[in-house]
Amino acid sequence: MPTDGGSERILQLEAEVRQLKDAVVSHAVVDQAIGMIVALGRVSPDQGWTVLKEVSQHTNIKARNVADMILVWGRTGVMPPEIRAALEDALDRLGPTQVPGAPPAP
Repeated sequence: MPTDGGSERILQLEAEVRQLKDAVVSHAVVDQAIGMIVALGRVSPDQGWTVLKEVSQHTNIKARNVADMILVWGRTGVMPPEIRAALEDALDRLGPTQVPGAPPAP
């Protein structure tokens, strides 16, 4: 094993590669969730990003995790009530729709 710090540098580079791979996956999940918000809410991609951030902030859940929940909802129809409520609130401010499957407004 080299004693010139080469192995330490290799470990640093391997950690950086793992972080970059995680970032690419996370970015893809967020982009897909924004796409669902855009289609659902008939909003622009910038507004979709704003909706995702608002839901994240109002629920105190990381945007990546909110995006995951939105994608799961797209596949299963299941969404935690607090996410659904925050999503509806954000879309009410930016778009003319209601989240499908939500109980009718009183």
